[in-house]
Amino acid sequence: MRAGGRKNLPRVLVTGFEAFPDQPVNPTEALVGRLGQQPPVLDGMAAFRAELLPVDYAAIGPRLSGIGRDFRPDIAIHFGLAAGCGGFRLERQARNLFARARPDNRDFAPPDGPICAGPAVLPSTLPLDAIHDALVSAGLPVEWSDDAGGYLCNVTLTLSLAAACTDFSPRASGFVHVPLVGEGCALTERQLERGLAIMLAAVLRHWPLAD
Repeated sequence: MRAGGRKNLPRVLVTGFEAFPDQPVNPTEALVGRLGQQPPVLDGMAAFRAELLPVDYAAIGPRLSGIGRDFRPDIAIHFGLAAGCGGFRLERQARNLFARARPDNRDFAPPDGPICAGPAVLPSTLPLDAIHDALVSAGLPVEWSDDAGGYLCNVTLTLSLAAACTDFSPRASGFVHVPLVGEGCALTERQLERGLAIMLAAVLRHWPLAD
């Protein structure tokens, strides 16, 4: 890394979600809470922020805009729960569509139609192949997905990739689903945190640092 002062450091945002109907425990909520108390050691390569997102269709856009005004992330790695996945599920794309959306924590579901102005499909801009290979090399379970679901996870990924929220336009953005964690689950809490550290390292290795 060039010695140019902290102003040249990329700003990395990691988000998780609060619990939602039918899933009273969301491991990404606890993950973000731990990261807020003890941020990862990035060896001076990046500024870091962890934020919890609401399971609320109306609030998600303003929440991202607020984070953008305060932090202006260059890189956004969004995490969410998919109870049935077999490890770290790397989402290749977002679908810019509400389709039979499930109710949020306020029991609201938006009507069918586009989520925001922009393409129908938006590809992730994270270095997913590098992330995948790094997780595999570490012996952690990882899988691919071309469908981020029909809930707030896909909405968040769409808004993030489309730069649809004021002041929120990360240059690299993507979504990772994780399963429930613990004994008998596909991931333990320790593996979840280790996997996040590996992802951050992979992303920063591919980051085009400014002069």
